Amino acid sequence: MIGYASRTGTRRNLDALRRAGWRLMVSARGSLRPERFRYALDNGAWTAFQRSEPFDVPAFDKAVARLGPGADWIVLPDIVAGGLASLRFSLDWLDTLRNRSSLRGARYMLTVQNGMEPGHIVSLAGPEVGIFVGGDTPWKLATMAAWARLAHERGGLCHVGRVNTARRIRLCAAAGADSFDGSGVSRFASALPRLDLARRQPDIEGWIAGRRP
Repeated sequence: MIGYASRTGTRRNLDALRRAGWRLMVSARGSLRPERFRYALDNGAWTAFQRSEPFDVPAFDKAVARLGPGADWIVLPDIVAGGLASLRFSLDWLDTLRNRSSLRGARYMLTVQNGMEPGHIVSLAGPEVGIFVGGDTPWKLATMAAWARLAHERGGLCHVGRVNTARRIRLCAAAGADSFDGSGVSRFASALPRLDLARRQPDIEGWIAGRRP
């Protein structure tokens, strides 16, 4: 699986992440410097939610203009804990971004969360629009395998947000996720070896289960 670390300016941590082959998750609400890493562009909605602020459209537009064309993918704006209202908000933004010539060929991730079901987005998922699994932790853990199956059936990617323990990384692997992001390795270089090992380990339990008669 691909691991994306929250962007950090700490040189020691950046060097460790680079050696381990991680990528960066750059937030529209943070410093727009990918530090010569491959990166994905987050929309900044989580930061706004934590601060009880509305979605920052100017910050997102600035980030997309500067970093969107080079990103692995762009997380479509969403409403944290917004359910189907978030889906409608994301789709409005998808239409907007598709009309920008600078983003021709860009890939997007649609955030799914509590209140959404695969049937709501089955016609949207595909090579251009992947699935970003958000929502609260119990919902995320219970549903991420279903979202990964849908993404892969439609030829798209599945990413799981806010994953900061080795156990959660292994659960993402078992669910079939293509990538995940977390802030732990950005803040604490000492956490990287353990989390990177979990990222690199195959889903042994899933492999064993698949070989049982």
